[in-house]
Amino acid sequence: MASIGEEIKQKEFTSEYNKLVVNILFTSSWINSEHNQIFKAYGITTQQFNVLRILRGQLPNAASVNLLKDRMIDKMSNVSRIIDKLKAKDLVTRKLCKHDRRQVDVKITEKGEKLLAELDVQMAEYGKKLVNISPEEAAAVSDVLDRWRG
Repeated sequence: MASIGEEIKQKEFTSEYNKLVVNILFTSSWINSEHNQIFKAYGITTQQFNVLRILRGQLPNAASVNLLKDRMIDKMSNVSRIIDKLKAKDLVTRKLCKHDRRQVDVKITEKGEKLLAELDVQMAEYGKKLVNISPEEAAAVSDVLDRWRG
């Protein structure tokens, strides 16, 4: 296991906080790369996967574009464009809301649910790569990151 300094060939950092930020950014990029390899085989992006997961969580209800925007991991995502691409792949449906014609209701299709079921297996396999940290350590790191953002 290489340290962040070894990974990026940097011997010193201005502070432990600076080292932490660099490590988080590097690790985030590494995770994104790993996920992109999985999703590429299924013809979707990380953002499309995120939208599909949100929609599956909304079942049996549809979700508005605003709800999707609020729940996206990448807040800079263009949700309307992502929905268009998912619709073209028959992974979601998009309809005008019956109660508010300004709102669009988006719902995952059966094909989208099947794709996520396949990806669930792939993501579980990917999760096995995390065996070098315990569930307790994972929870502790997550807690620290939550506090840092807070």
